[in-house]
Amino acid sequence: MSGEATEASAGERHDTELPESYGFATATWVVVAGMVGTGVLTMSGYTVLSVRSNQLMLFLWVAGGIVALCGAFAAAELGASLPRSGGDYVFLREAYGPFAAFLSGWVSFLIGFGGPIAIAASASARYVLAPFAIRSSILPHAINALATASIIVFAVVHVLGRNLSVRAQASSTIVKLGLLILYVVFGLIAGRRGFSHLADRPPIDSHLLREMLFSLVYVSYAYTGWNTAAYIAGEIKNPKRNLPLALITGTAGVTILYLAINVVYALAFSASDIVAFGPEKVAKIAGLAATSLYGKRIGDPLSVAIGLMLYASLSAYVLTGPRVLYAMAREGQFPSVAARLTKRARTPAIATAIQSTWSIFLVWVAPFETILEYASVGLAIFSMLTISSVYVLRYRRPDLPRPFRAPGYPVTPAIYLVVTAMLTVAAFSMKPIPSLYALGSMLIGVPVYWFWPGLGSKSSAAAAR
Repeated sequence: MSGEATEASAGERHDTELPESYGFATATWVVVAGMVGTGVLTMSGYTVLSVRSNQLMLFLWVAGGIVALCGAFAAAELGASLPRSGGDYVFLREAYGPFAAFLSGWVSFLIGFGGPIAIAASASARYVLAPFAIRSSILPHAINALATASIIVFAVVHVLGRNLSVRAQASSTIVKLGLLILYVVFGLIAGRRGFSHLADRPPIDSHLLREMLFSLVYVSYAYTGWNTAAYIAGEIKNPKRNLPLALITGTAGVTILYLAINVVYALAFSASDIVAFGPEKVAKIAGLAATSLYGKRIGDPLSVAIGLMLYASLSAYVLTGPRVLYAMAREGQFPSVAARLTKRARTPAIATAIQSTWSIFLVWVAPFETILEYASVGLAIFSMLTISSVYVLRYRRPDLPRPFRAPGYPVTPAIYLVVTAMLTVAAFSMKPIPSLYALGSMLIGVPVYWFWPGLGSKSSAAAAR
């Protein structure tokens, strides 16, 4: 990758302008691929483990979809008003200034993309390797090795060229959607006698309400990605129209698909069946349901296919995550080398390498469930700050062009903020260790900002421009 990196001589300015090369279709594929993946193929099992009910599980997925759509409305307004690559980093810089923007970029790097890249890579490896008779002592290392290889492959693909990147993202997402639609159609047919599994709502008490809130943390993670296209806003053609359309279309379509997939899981297993599996086994809920509904002869190949489907999500994260580091480097909030683009393809190769390296580190040092909880809490906290930017910019920048305005404002952003705040409190209450890891990662960014040589002054100078 470094061979194509732009080399600037003394006094020359690096070529750091990203071209507008992605259309509405690619932006929508990025949203769909960013959302549909690890979450819906693993989180449903954890949700049922917590609430002990398929009916409540489906209710939580409906609620999660509504909250995600409220967030997408706000992100669409922000992205159409500020169509520059970098997503949350760009919005927070405009609303709150360079310090908040730096912390957002720092959290995106460590948690917002570092976690999901590691999770998607590990989950895909689990599914791909599940049918093979690999000794239990070797299996964790095999999963980590395959996850590492997949991250490297997609990093190289997205660095080599934009046409290759578009083809990889579109084809992997189309294949994934096609397989999931077939999974739903044949699952509904094969499991039609299991509708009794949905009549299992338990009495609701204070303990169950806490469990539901925490389970919604898992569900909200599965919906994470509704804002993915905003990270490449500066590279989308006609972003004032195409970005909001992609965000809302992608989020609404994925919500419908999620509900259908979860119905299939419920047809395959009662809540007591899920509880009997335990947390380790239930992480492969999609494969377990396929084996239950279709038999092992079909279930094993389908498990591999599910693993391959997850590569579309991994591809979307590896594509969009480095754009945050790129935006930070452009503003003097990250080493300037991360803003360099390759000569031929004009892609952020160094930023991609940095983001991928951190994700590979997470793959090897933390258990899957810990990374999941760590990422969920970190994403929830900073997504609230981002969505609140809608209110701040409406007040501070009334003259800012708004070709798209969030439907239902000010209620819809408030719904997102209130629900996400409740989930965050529940997460700290019930899973304090990974939640504190996430908080600690954020707080580390404070001394980094103030004591990294020249960083604070560069940020202030960039803001003055």
